[in-house]
Amino acid sequence: MNREHHYSVDAEWLGNRGTGTSAYREYGRTSIVRAEAKHPIEASADRTFHGDADRWNPEELLLAALAECHMLSFLHVAVLHGVVVTGYTDHAEGVMVQEGEGGRFVSATLHPVVEVSSAVTDEEMKRLHHEAAEKCFIANSMNFPVEHEPSLVRR
Repeated sequence: MNREHHYSVDAEWLGNRGTGTSAYREYGRTSIVRAEAKHPIEASADRTFHGDADRWNPEELLLAALAECHMLSFLHVAVLHGVVVTGYTDHAEGVMVQEGEGGRFVSATLHPVVEVSSAVTDEEMKRLHHEAAEKCFIANSMNFPVEHEPSLVRR
């Protein structure tokens, strides 16, 4: 059964320094992203592109979405298979290639560290991550590979 889910966010540019986009270095890259009933996200371009390094940039937000989606999918899969997860962290990395004025991500690698209190083998853990990857809406929407290099901590 196919079901549609709709999402909505608002993005507002805050970088007009009085002359708008009159020149490349004359405007700020700061913005704010909002969604109903949520805390706003202070965003900007990457520092490389004259953005504010103290704010989230779109590239970081993409990696955050990939890491979060895989984590939530993995926790779901763990429950389905009777694996008790007691901790989960991830360090996501991505590679973006600039091509002229544009560019694109060419890869992302997630490094989840999963803490479990139930008996599970390394091979079973790999299968759970594979199943979670198949269920992750965000990763399945990308046109570049999303790899996983998981670690297991038994408690």
